[in-house]
Amino acid sequence: MSEHDAGGRETGSGSRVSRSVEEFVGQLRAFTDRARGAVPFSMPRLPSPPGAMSAAQLRAIDRAVRSQRQQIAAMTAQLQAFDEQLAVFERILDPLVEWSATWARLEESVADLVRRPGDPDDGTAGTTPPP
Repeated sequence: MSEHDAGGRETGSGSRVSRSVEEFVGQLRAFTDRARGAVPFSMPRLPSPPGAMSAAQLRAIDRAVRSQRQQIAAMTAQLQAFDEQLAVFERILDPLVEWSATWARLEESVADLVRRPGDPDDGTAGTTPPP
């Protein structure tokens, strides 16, 4: 056979190129292995690909939003219960306010009957009563 194969390439020069590439890759591996051994500490870990980081960040944001919505739902339930308690308290207070106003009017009317002209409490002390 000649130096040319069926594809028209020279087999001799092809093997030399592939051998030189293999030698280069071997030398590069040896260099990186020696460099790795020369460093006293471990090499830092490379970060995840940007897509993976953003997916993890989006999951964290999703969890945070869900958590906040659950907290808001719990607060809404607490506020609803508090509003119901205030409504009950308001219904209890309405008759007490009415009763208190009635009692104040009764005290005032009784005080007017008991007060006599010339009493020191009625503001006419020291004046003579009209004839």
